Amino acid sequence: MEEEFYATIKLKNTEEIFSKVSPSDEGDKKFLLLLDPVTIDEIVIRGQACYKIDPWLRTSSSDMVLINMEDVLTIVECDDDHTIKMYQSFCRKSKEDHQKHNLSRKMGYLSSVDDTRKYLEKLFKN
Repeated sequence: MEEEFYATIKLKNTEEIFSKVSPSDEGDKKFLLLLDPVTIDEIVIRGQACYKIDPWLRTSSSDMVLINMEDVLTIVECDDDHTIKMYQSFCRKSKEDHQKHNLSRKMGYLSSVDDTRKYLEKLFKN
């Protein structure tokens, strides 16, 4: 396995991903292992260019994604410290938020919406 690096990956379906990348070979197939892939969009607020970072896979809790090199159009290594620091900050905050809001049954009783509605109506009537 080769060394990890930060890069922007342009896929053949026109998606653009920024991630920490680690190339991988599995026999005759080549893959990219992406750590915390994100999309970065430039937005303009009050005439000032800003960046909006979102997770690439919004419903996945996995921080590693494997993509086939056949789906990749191009890869550009990133040496820009500002972009890398923005990415690292987003990943750190995202993981902290996920840990804070990770609900479990140990935190309290979980019930259905109907049960809770009936309970609240009963409280309100009394």
